[in-house]
Amino acid sequence: MRIPNHIGIIPDGNRRWALKNGLTKEKGYEKGLNPGLELFKLCEKEGIKEITYYGFTVDNTKRPKVQRLAFAQACVDAVKMLTKENASLLVVGNTSSPTFPKSLIPFALKRQVFGSGGIKVNFLVNYGWQWDLRDSFSSDKEESTITDLIKSRGISRVDLIVRWGGMRRLSGFLPLQSVYSDFYVIDDYWPDFREEHFYDALKWYDKQDITLGG
Repeated sequence: MRIPNHIGIIPDGNRRWALKNGLTKEKGYEKGLNPGLELFKLCEKEGIKEITYYGFTVDNTKRPKVQRLAFAQACVDAVKMLTKENASLLVVGNTSSPTFPKSLIPFALKRQVFGSGGIKVNFLVNYGWQWDLRDSFSSDKEESTITDLIKSRGISRVDLIVRWGGMRRLSGFLPLQSVYSDFYVIDDYWPDFREEHFYDALKWYDKQDITLGG
């Protein structure tokens, strides 16, 4: 089976999962932590070289304060969990904003290696596509120069993006790296992650015709 080098993960449906289970919306975020770690271990097992998790976006910070605090804390906890794994970890997001968790700034300054390094893991925290591309908007720049200017330049092209929660949109996920990504949607909410979700996505990806426009 053909395995993607780089998988993007959009872990959507946390709030809807919470409401479905009789909880307030902010309680759904912490329930996404163990699925994230389980997926990491599956990627490690199958030889995937790079994972990018969507933490939260600049637009998400418009939500009520109790939710903002909850998803920011979930991102901090997720990074802590990954530091105990074999991972090369980079956080990408607007660190100058007050909504960026201060404890994650060291991970945004430089990719940090834990254990044997293993998989490259990118975590998008307080990320916005306009923020990412702002310095590259001028049309007189060479393509190679534009790549150097984007804030997410430490992240490679994404082969497969998997979104939970049923929504058919990318929500601003790494616009430059995802131009030729295959996009697989799972209707179940992220906290209901199951191993077969991951393997169904890989089986689907294996059947796609990869031409990259050629």
